[in-house]
Amino acid sequence: MTGPRRPGQRRADTASMLRVDQAGEYGATRIYAGQLAVLRPSSPAAKLVSRMAMQEQRHLKRFNALMSKRSVRPTLLQPLWKTAGFALGAVTALMSEEAAMACTEAVETEIDRHYGQQLDEIGDEDPELAADIAEFRAEELEHRDTARSAGAQQAAGYPVLTGAIRAACRVAIGLSKRI
Repeated sequence: MTGPRRPGQRRADTASMLRVDQAGEYGATRIYAGQLAVLRPSSPAAKLVSRMAMQEQRHLKRFNALMSKRSVRPTLLQPLWKTAGFALGAVTALMSEEAAMACTEAVETEIDRHYGQQLDEIGDEDPELAADIAEFRAEELEHRDTARSAGAQQAAGYPVLTGAIRAACRVAIGLSKRI
């Protein structure tokens, strides 16, 4: 619940939020790069992924600017996310276009949950960051819904695939906050 901070309530750790959000947007750009390296450029999935990738680049650029402005260091795990993100994107695209869409659906489902928690924690403390997170959250939900409309749930092994990706996202979020 957003609103004024109650007495005794901890202040939001906005540096940690920026670090993890920048890492997440970076990871998303790498997932989409991996998918685009595999998908046929003329395929419907590649066109959707290209559009979503441009939005993720804009999100990443904004978080990079906020981190610079606020002197927040990126996660030390960025080299890992570079490789892991690309690999996840490439592998899911190699599986099928539907698996690539299932990957997007899984990631964006976790990002929605994560951004919602951050907005609750921020409350009225940091209107600039809260506005960016709210805007990006809406776009991430569009990505999730686009992936669903493009057949994500028809991917082979959909429940296992999305469950594993969502769990990996939760681990990456937890690690990127701290490291």
